[in-house]
Amino acid sequence: MSSKRETLINALLIALVLWDLLLCVLTLSFPDLWFQLFHGMPYVDEQGRTADTVGLLRRTGALWVAFTLFQLVAFIRWRKRPYWLPVVAGIRLTEVFSDWAYIFVAGPHITIFGTVGLFIAPLCNWFFGWFFISSYLKIETTGLYNMESTGKTGQGN
Repeated sequence: MSSKRETLINALLIALVLWDLLLCVLTLSFPDLWFQLFHGMPYVDEQGRTADTVGLLRRTGALWVAFTLFQLVAFIRWRKRPYWLPVVAGIRLTEVFSDWAYIFVAGPHITIFGTVGLFIAPLCNWFFGWFFISSYLKIETTGLYNMESTGKTGQGN
């Protein structure tokens, strides 16, 4: 595997860890800001009623915590255990349809910022899924393994 691809894998994993960390902190710690950005309305109205009556925003934040942790493990372990790359691909691909479905369901109540972000995110997740799966397949088909422990590539198990 080329050092360019290794560098890109590492850069994308770190970027995804940071992105999902931002998302989980925003949704779990600052739900008001999230609702302002995506819906142009307060999370809790003047009467103390929450816009998220069933806690789906917090549930989504907890999912992003899991994304963050799995991607961090993948960043640390993928050279010795390349199967972490398709694990991350699977995580990213789980979100492909949900954002577009959310635009469809909540469309009139989503800001321009929210609409653009929710429209672009699935395209990015398709790319991440494809990239991590193709990287894993490249490692498997060339017999490259255990790059981290030896400092060089080798073949076999």
